[in-house]
Amino acid sequence: MDHWGTVRELIEARRADRLAEVVRALDDEGRKEVAARLPALLKELRGRFDRWDDGLVAYAGVLRVAGAGALGGAAAVASWLYRRDFAPQWAGPDDDVDLVSAVLADRPAAWRADLAERLVLRMRVSDDRGMALALALLRETGVAPPPHDPLVAGWVNRRPSRLRNDPLLDHLLPRLFEAEGVGRVLQWESDPRAGWLGALLELAKADRAKREALAEGCVRRFLLGGTVNELRFFVRLHEVLDPSPAESAAHARDYLRLLPASPGPVAELAMKRLRGCAGLPDARLTADDLAEAWESLLFRPERKLVRAGLAWLDRSVRHTPALAGLVAAPLTRAFAADSAELQEKAVELALAHHDGMDEEGRATVREAIELLPSRLGRLAAEAFVGGSVAEAEPAFAPPPLPAAPERARLVAPPIESAEELGGLMREGTSSWQEWERVLAGFVTLTGRDRTGVAAELYSWLVEAHTWQYNAGTWEEPGQWLHGAARSLTTTAPVRHAWRRLLPQESLAPPHRLLLHRAAEVLRAVEEDTLPPLLLATPTHSTGHVAAGELVRRLEVIEAAGARPLAADLQQALLRLPRTPDPEAAERAARLTSAAGAMLAAWTCPEVGIELEWTCGHAGGDHDWHDRSHHHTIGLVPTATATPTGLPLVDLMLGVAPHRAEAGHLAWWPSMLPSHREVAAAHLMPYVLRRVWNEVPVGPREARELARAEGPAGAAFSAVLARVLGDPKMPESVDVLLEVAARDELPAAALGRQAGLLMAAGQVRMTDLIAALDAAAARGGHAHVWEVAAAALPVLLPAPGERPRNGLTGFVTLAGTVAEWCGARGEIPEVRDMAARKGDSGLLRAVRRLHDQLAGGAGQKG
Repeated sequence: MDHWGTVRELIEARRADRLAEVVRALDDEGRKEVAARLPALLKELRGRFDRWDDGLVAYAGVLRVAGAGALGGAAAVASWLYRRDFAPQWAGPDDDVDLVSAVLADRPAAWRADLAERLVLRMRVSDDRGMALALALLRETGVAPPPHDPLVAGWVNRRPSRLRNDPLLDHLLPRLFEAEGVGRVLQWESDPRAGWLGALLELAKADRAKREALAEGCVRRFLLGGTVNELRFFVRLHEVLDPSPAESAAHARDYLRLLPASPGPVAELAMKRLRGCAGLPDARLTADDLAEAWESLLFRPERKLVRAGLAWLDRSVRHTPALAGLVAAPLTRAFAADSAELQEKAVELALAHHDGMDEEGRATVREAIELLPSRLGRLAAEAFVGGSVAEAEPAFAPPPLPAAPERARLVAPPIESAEELGGLMREGTSSWQEWERVLAGFVTLTGRDRTGVAAELYSWLVEAHTWQYNAGTWEEPGQWLHGAARSLTTTAPVRHAWRRLLPQESLAPPHRLLLHRAAEVLRAVEEDTLPPLLLATPTHSTGHVAAGELVRRLEVIEAAGARPLAADLQQALLRLPRTPDPEAAERAARLTSAAGAMLAAWTCPEVGIELEWTCGHAGGDHDWHDRSHHHTIGLVPTATATPTGLPLVDLMLGVAPHRAEAGHLAWWPSMLPSHREVAAAHLMPYVLRRVWNEVPVGPREARELARAEGPAGAAFSAVLARVLGDPKMPESVDVLLEVAARDELPAAALGRQAGLLMAAGQVRMTDLIAALDAAAARGGHAHVWEVAAAALPVLLPAPGERPRNGLTGFVTLAGTVAEWCGARGEIPEVRDMAARKGDSGLLRAVRRLHDQLAGGAGQKG
């Protein structure tokens, strides 16, 4: 019988299930023949695929089954099963374990045990591709697994179903607490009703594993050391096992050894167990042991543990006054803490237990007084006479506010040649300055030398694709300028693109104005009605057009017998400075065109902006501290202005809502340089981060708004608060200081918006604290105090409400800048919170701030 022919045919067909049956039926001669021919077939199959192709992987299953059934020695089978050819480096676990196990089932037990051991020792990581087969063979053979850490990690890397009946349980459970890698595999287990936590608890309840042995294993694992991630599972297991004080007493000395240097969660667990069993005889803890425990805790960097250690020490001494003689050394450890709150608490306890200390203890405290800041040092030295008080550091004198940089400068000169224009159009534009310069250059140069500009652009456009004409709409201003160039060079595939390619959906008003300005240039090229120049090209870096220059441009257009473009004229009016220019107004009155009359009658419109925070459909007094649901935040601006009768001007000043996403956000302030708050209001849909990779408004927009003119209110404040709260935007501090230096910072509005952003979870408090702290240290302390004073009523929690993370730091910063400013005048919310019962770090900081504000009459700030 042609054994090899049948086997080869099944391998080629990749029929692993049928191949397993055939291989198992082979006699010794057939096995030897298949084993001898397999290497040549593998070489042939490998030759069919490129070196970087994974095509051979498709044959891995049948080749593994064939080799497992045909090769003779266990070493040969182990090597064959895990050849690199059969799986790329990043392949997951094998999925043919049942078939391979089936063809191995007839091998002698000793042979399979040998193979199992060889496979185990090949394992390197918990998710090794051969782990499933190794575990299966160990369970089938019943052989004791070799001591190999990756095997234990691989065992726990699988669901612990039917763990009670697992033949490997008795072998591997003790090694669970010793093998490297187990903790990393199980670090995410947290539900005591499921997974390995639940399975081990069930074993303990069924007495299949001793609960005491599991708890002891956790302690043994802690003593071996490791990182937080490596020990997290064992901390959770120990806690759900919840040893009684009597059971913990047996390990009291082990817990004591864990206090000084174990990861925080382990040290916290050890402290909790020691406190519970310290008074039991079986714990055998002496008074010196307790002092050692307190000293270990008070020397740790985690404030939570130091705070708990101080509380334990105080409670123990009050219960057993004789222990007061041992508290001096631990307390002086806390004198060197990096937290004023902890230092203050340590001094308070030293004073409280002064009378119970012996002279040696008092001398210990006396020597450590110099570690304290001068205020606390003087307090301690009054009781522990003779201690050296550290000299008070000179009060920090904040520097003066830096001068504001120049608000505006002249823009780059106009483009003077067709060659320069062509080069810039081929490169594309990335800023509004470049865009305005290229658009103006195209119009002006085309008016001077239409033939020359067309010749310069023709060679570029004739080779470019015209696919954009097949698009539904043109939503980028550059597409319209490109279309105008094609119409100029007669390379446009269609005419009148402006009639069908202008977007009709609800676009953001600034983006719509950009497109209208570009589209009307294309139309004017097609209809040969281009004016000799544009009106709205900025003269200054803020986006403003000087009134005298705008009049001059209209004079040129009138002299040429031309008409200005409609959108261009409306944009030009929006770019006029807020301050009237009498000379320019006098010249404008002499203009004869309708546009001239419009300019002569123009006065800067006043626009009122209101900003409402909404959550879903709720607004008004919505509780942003409520953590029972996700806040679907919206910033909804509304504008109030007298209509001008100019459609695009009224659109821009009306802050109409829009659905489509907008681009070129950094260009928008330059389109409304005399209406800072209106420009900011248009940016409101882009202030909040909604998805992980979304880029909201940044310092670029904030800086442009800072240098614009006009009122600054809630909308500008929301933009500034957003960028101040982003750690990736440190330059936002410069923006705050620049606005403050011009005395244009809406500090109260900024504080409220910052408070809402933090309360709603849009900005991390620690990030905003860092930005405000930097601003205060650079001379903006008075403004930072005003911001903080306005934010506190929003941020301070109501009674029974959990404070937001970082609030203590924010109140501390507020207290610091209030002291620098000599701020006075109570804030009701601060006063009410200071009166609450408690001794938390937050309440201490609130009380210090309240004491500062209540120190004299006057207004805060």
